[in-house]
Amino acid sequence: MIRSVRGVHDILPAEAGKWRRVEHAAREVFEAYGYEEIRLPLFERTELFARGIGEATDIVQKEMYTFEDRSGESVTLRPEATAGLLRAYIEHGLHVLPKPVKLYTLGPMFRYERPQAGRYRQFHQLDVEALGDEHAALDAEVIAMLVELFRRLGLADRLTVEVNSLGDEATACRPRYRAELVRYLGANAARLCEECRERAERNPLRVLDCKRPECRPVLDGAPALGAFLCADCTTHFARTREYLDALGVRHLVSPRLVRGLDYYVRTTFELTTTELGAQNAVAGGGRYDGLIKLLGGPPDPGIGFAVGVERVVQLLPDAGPAAAGERRPRVFLVPLGEAALARVLPVATALRARGVVVEVGHGDRKLGRELERAGKLGVSRAVIVGDAELERGEALVKEMQSGAQRPVKLAGLVEELLALGGPA
Repeated sequence: MIRSVRGVHDILPAEAGKWRRVEHAAREVFEAYGYEEIRLPLFERTELFARGIGEATDIVQKEMYTFEDRSGESVTLRPEATAGLLRAYIEHGLHVLPKPVKLYTLGPMFRYERPQAGRYRQFHQLDVEALGDEHAALDAEVIAMLVELFRRLGLADRLTVEVNSLGDEATACRPRYRAELVRYLGANAARLCEECRERAERNPLRVLDCKRPECRPVLDGAPALGAFLCADCTTHFARTREYLDALGVRHLVSPRLVRGLDYYVRTTFELTTTELGAQNAVAGGGRYDGLIKLLGGPPDPGIGFAVGVERVVQLLPDAGPAAAGERRPRVFLVPLGEAALARVLPVATALRARGVVVEVGHGDRKLGRELERAGKLGVSRAVIVGDAELERGEALVKEMQSGAQRPVKLAGLVEELLALGGPA
């Protein structure tokens, strides 16, 4: 038997309903806020991610699936969606649209990292970007929309909204903080894990995100970025928090909150939970005002977030019989023989065209076996047609819950079943 590749997983029918629920809620919420869907390629030129995500990040250095195609060009399976979405924004001239341009996408991403609970090498994200506006009210609205998605899924009360400001590369605050952090990490290098010592050389802010217990005492004593913010960044963060309060979004300031990508500036945020172990973030994002220009576009600001669908699905309760029943076959047509099968096939087609979920037997099983199958499928009604019924021009409609059955004329069977509606 050939098994799946390590780090990927099959989404089986038993849990596909949860995935549909997440995706349906996301589309409803995002579109209510004025976002439009964009669908992007699964792979891009490697240069896009190296430039956009940052050469010094773990993603670019260790985690990307990169290969040469037959023309010798280096391409990479997308490890995240923002860079590809911004490439499309620039390439197709979407920056001429009224601002902010609001876009969302969803689908698989790929990173070569150690598989663990809720983390796979092929994983799925919902990604949202609002482009061309730098107002703090937009930051707050984006976070509020994310909270609304989880409220719609019944999960908002189980999550914490954490926010921080990372300052700005274009001002003195971020470089000054980085220099002070590097000095502090260097003085305490012996107390840090090997990975943190490596990150301190190439991506020092990322060290603050380390979850290892031996590193936490050092990192808890690290200088706080908030003490280094310039006046503009301080004002922007304060106003973002004021708008969050106005929107009724409860949040806490997390001074050690950073993101793993180089392009974030100013507002950054995460939704976290205590229910998934060390991998506690289910969604996160932030502002990236210089990234569009870095990728060859206009100097448009931007803010966005990504939601890890696998982790959201882990938090959702299993659907009970009532919830699952919506997708079960509502009617099982049980033909007994070839003539009966030919007669009920048009009935199945007509019902399906009207939105009824229908299962059809193939006419070669005994009635008892077919009714047993109907029970396992959870149908509301079984419709039995054999030679005797054909001679009378009738079908027997059996209510699976009560066991009651009655004859219905074949000529009016479709309308009769439609009139009966949902489960008996």
